[in-house]
Amino acid sequence: MGLRAGWACLWLLGCASSPGLGSGGPDNYGYNPEGKVWVRGPWDEIRSSPNADEVIDQLCPAVMKLPRVQRREYGQEYCGAIYSLGDGIYYASHPSPLGSAVLINPTKRKMCRPPRYVEDPRGHVSVLADFHSHPWPYSRMSEEDMLEKNQLWSIRLQFDTTCRVMKLIPYLGVARPGEVYERRGGEWVLIGIIKPENKATGVVSPPGG
Repeated sequence: MGLRAGWACLWLLGCASSPGLGSGGPDNYGYNPEGKVWVRGPWDEIRSSPNADEVIDQLCPAVMKLPRVQRREYGQEYCGAIYSLGDGIYYASHPSPLGSAVLINPTKRKMCRPPRYVEDPRGHVSVLADFHSHPWPYSRMSEEDMLEKNQLWSIRLQFDTTCRVMKLIPYLGVARPGEVYERRGGEWVLIGIIKPENKATGVVSPPGG
């Protein structure tokens, strides 16, 4: 998604990062035979909770401990998921650095691929949201992050190195505006809407606009 860095290697040209990136290494994320990203859960850095917001509030501080996560143009973006097992409890997956191959050089474009699947041996997984980091401070969710074609789940979460957290509820397949929120003081504050006619382009309008 917008403003992000890839993980995979370009042979002869080098790698964007090493295979050991992420929480616990590549045993906790990978590609399935169709080339879709999977991640393993639960991530033991995050306490499970019946309140999804309690899980969300733990994500940024935990992800900020990962390699290169705050290195701006040389940084690494991480993607993961929040999910449940049908028991009313929410869990976070391990974060994954997997994304498109890029050269080793400073770049304003960073990328990781939101997971399509979560593997949890305890039962059937229902994904609520995907999350991703940006390796800069004061970096908001981009238009590419908000494009209708890029939405996988009911919620998309993004945070920067200052741990400012944003939430998009895209309302896929519904003729109502998408909603963009920012987490402030333990509350979600509506900061924008995406009109139904703008969902394909990700253009945000002021609330009530």
